[in-house]
Amino acid sequence: MRDKTQTNSTGPGDRLIRAGAIVFFIGTAATLVTVAPLFLGTTPFPTYMFGLSMLMGVGFLLAGAGVLRSIAAGRRQARAGR
Repeated sequence: MRDKTQTNSTGPGDRLIRAGAIVFFIGTAATLVTVAPLFLGTTPFPTYMFGLSMLMGVGFLLAGAGVLRSIAAGRRQARAGR
């Protein structure tokens, strides 16, 4: 089976996983920027920065949906191979 799989091929759900990882890391950066003033004693950032922090959860959900889609495609392929 390995000899038939190309190294640059993408399966179902791979793009969702990549997009979820990118969105998650953007949310992580926003969270760090939002929390930093609390430790540094400076003025806090506007409220919309707290909303950007929610991107961590959105990215996690996107990546999870990609994993579930990949699992479903693998099961369909296994059933067809019987």
